[in-house]
Amino acid sequence: QVQLVESGGGLVQAGGSLRLSCAASGSIFSINYMGWYRQTPGKQRELVAGITRGGNTNYAESMKGRFTISGDNAKNTVYLQMNSLKPEDTAVYYCHAVRILNGREYDFWGQGTQVTVSS
Repeated sequence: QVQLVESGGGLVQAGGSLRLSCAASGSIFSINYMGWYRQTPGKQRELVAGITRGGNTNYAESMKGRFTISGDNAKNTVYLQMNSLKPEDTAVYYCHAVRILNGREYDFWGQGTQVTVSS
């Protein structure tokens, strides 16, 4: 099992910044990919950004240029730096990890952290 613990959410004014952290623990040796998703009430969870163990990143189009994902393999932690925040970025942000073991893919999720951007 993999446990993911997010931190860093909160309330910020539009134009401000926040940095989210996601610390992984447990059976982390075969985690290949970690990322961030977000969800607002009544909507599907959507990808924000992801990063592979090798450092390759991908972003949702609307987050490019404002959000940066990074990882620290030594600390088993992934970060999401969010700049120029907008009220529409308000959501619960979830950390996601993918482990591939013996040819099977396993998904793990954190409990979520609330980000609220006021106008």
